[in-house]
Amino acid sequence: MRLWSLHPQYLDAAGLVACWRESLLAQKVLRGLTRGYTKHPQLQRWREQAEPVEAIGAYLHFLHAEATARGYRFDASRIAAPPADPGRWLGVMSVSEGQLALEREHLRAKLEARSPDALPGLEAVALPHPLFVSAPGPVAAWERA
Repeated sequence: MRLWSLHPQYLDAAGLVACWRESLLAQKVLRGLTRGYTKHPQLQRWREQAEPVEAIGAYLHFLHAEATARGYRFDASRIAAPPADPGRWLGVMSVSEGQLALEREHLRAKLEARSPDALPGLEAVALPHPLFVSAPGPVAAWERA
């Protein structure tokens, strides 16, 4: 499971689809509807939120917006708790610069292998997903790089 902290604009088609599917799985786990993945380290930061299901719903909302802008048809009805006011969720979670750098390099390796045309969009300092605001710091403790 990879719930990218990077802005979805950097994901290629395969990455965006995979992130959507994995985020839907995370939503299911956070809602208590699965027996698997319940201890997955990527879910730690969502569980730390006052409203974990709403937070993952906002994350999915912004993925859906990126997909729609590209002309893809992701099913928004699969978002269990779509945000009534997406602006309320802008920058509500923190992500460290170290985590963003690690994810940027991880994504760079994936893009080199499957979508080299997408590499020019991946800047030296990549923007975070709209849900996140970057802050100084090392790679997140929950990361299993």
